Amino acid sequence: MHVRTTGPLDAPVLLFIHGGGMAGWMWSSQITHFEQRYRILVPDLPGHDKSSDEEFTTSADVVAALAEEVRALPDGTDVTVIGFSLGAQITIALAAAHPDLVDRVVVVSALTQGAPLPGVVDWIVGVTAPLARRPGFAKLQAKSLFVPDELLDDYLRTSAALSKESLVALTRANAVFRTPDSWRDYPGQALLLAGSKEPRALLRAMPRLHADLPGSEWEVHPGTGHGLPLAHPAWFNTRVDEWIARHSR
Repeated sequence: MHVRTTGPLDAPVLLFIHGGGMAGWMWSSQITHFEQRYRILVPDLPGHDKSSDEEFTTSADVVAALAEEVRALPDGTDVTVIGFSLGAQITIALAAAHPDLVDRVVVVSALTQGAPLPGVVDWIVGVTAPLARRPGFAKLQAKSLFVPDELLDDYLRTSAALSKESLVALTRANAVFRTPDSWRDYPGQALLLAGSKEPRALLRAMPRLHADLPGSEWEVHPGTGHGLPLAHPAWFNTRVDEWIARHSR
């Protein structure tokens, strides 16, 4: 799995995990904002962009690989994990499974209650997967995710390289994800964010994620759909920056 790294070697770490069908490029604004003060780790998940030669299998496999990346850091490194959509689910799972590795998390737009019929989801994705490689359809998808013009070519490239097998696997992973019971025992801090125009299932689920972890913060950004870090990067960067500062050691 390709992992881009930048920033001072001895600084606190920010690990950014992108959403399905995107790649590390979605965090371009965040990298620019944070890289002078933090060590930045930005993976391209399996199947995506610079990791397109490796099929996406399960979120559990990704969690295991990312845990190894974090475990390789110097002892005592302060680690914040920031994830969007599928990446937010992976963030939750990573923190719940490896609380000793993750000091705090920023969970953005996570669907956490699971889909009722994952088999139907598999079938729909299998039938519609070829559309993802068509530039016209991909451009519509990019618009719905608030991908800015300067990142559109990156999105189209990532969509074109994403195999049907990886697309089906990551969509299924997203559809079947449920908050692990161990999330309730996570000792670190959590900031939970979403847009007010996200899917209703997501907006019903994230308050439960907040309720399961007393002390977490939950905020809904007005008028925004699924793509908060891309739709409002300045607001997002400031909100995350200030929150980390308040909760740093």
